[in-house]
Amino acid sequence: MAKKSKGSAGTPATVALAVAGIEHTVHTYDHDPRSASYGAEAAAALGLAEEQVFKTLLADADGRLVVAIVPVAGELDLKALARTLGASRCAMADPARARRSSGYVVGGISPIGQRKALPTVLDDSALAHPVVYVSGGRRGLDLGLAPTDLARVTGAVTAPIRRTR
Repeated sequence: MAKKSKGSAGTPATVALAVAGIEHTVHTYDHDPRSASYGAEAAAALGLAEEQVFKTLLADADGRLVVAIVPVAGELDLKALARTLGASRCAMADPARARRSSGYVVGGISPIGQRKALPTVLDDSALAHPVVYVSGGRRGLDLGLAPTDLARVTGAVTAPIRRTR
């Protein structure tokens, strides 16, 4: 069952948004540990379109970690990400490395409030929505905020980095 609250959920992501003075909503739902698609699970539990819910992925771009934020309705286009970053190639980051760098568990990685600030790219489709939803820093927690605020708080550039399924 999805719950909506305006209060803080006490994660580094919600703290970062509060410190930055960014208006956001907090949405919790009961995470199913058997779920293999965290983003699709969040969209379904919160009654949202998959185009409006974004997943946070860490990739390796020529040896450096980067963050990609794409809608759960699509997939990350690694070649487009590499082009955007001026890298020769990108590959998905090792999950253990992503966990260590971000400070978040896989399936709950938020693009906001990560341990280390990394180069970040937000898929440009986010700009078509007044509000987008991203992980709040743990499974079963999403945050709703304006895509321009998401880009500002993460230092993201926007570019077309998704492939549709």
